[in-house]
Amino acid sequence: MDKTLRQRVSMRNPVHFLALGFGSGLIPLMPGTFGSLAALPILYAMSFVTLEVFIAIAVVSFLVGIYLCGKTARDMKMHDHGSIVWDEVAGMMVTFIAIPINPLSLLLGFLLFRFFDILKPWPIRVFDKRVHGGFGIMIDDIVAGLMACACLHGIFYLLPNIASQIT
Repeated sequence: MDKTLRQRVSMRNPVHFLALGFGSGLIPLMPGTFGSLAALPILYAMSFVTLEVFIAIAVVSFLVGIYLCGKTARDMKMHDHGSIVWDEVAGMMVTFIAIPINPLSLLLGFLLFRFFDILKPWPIRVFDKRVHGGFGIMIDDIVAGLMACACLHGIFYLLPNIASQIT
């Protein structure tokens, strides 16, 4: 992040702190990947709640993320700067809806989410290009998370031996 942007955001500001993924988005190389990694401890903590609570947390993180990412982007005076990674955190939560959390599922889900988030196949690309503001920053990662989640469910359905190893 260049000096001008560093002057516009502060890790002491809770909105910026969260939008920048607890600081993980400030890592200069692959901030989205590090933002996705920052979600792993949160996902581990969420593995102890019911499915309904898990979904509620994911929905709240999406809704709050619209504000966090939109406000931080406005403060930076730049739409969807790479250091804004709360969308990756929320997208990772969506990836793991109704998926048991363990090392194998975390690895597969992380790889699938990053695949969809980086390549942005249809319809993700449409959202990325045409929707702006905080909602626009968030929605493409939520759709990537939904696609990764569907793939994980498909893998565990089609390969029940893998599913039995992770439960």
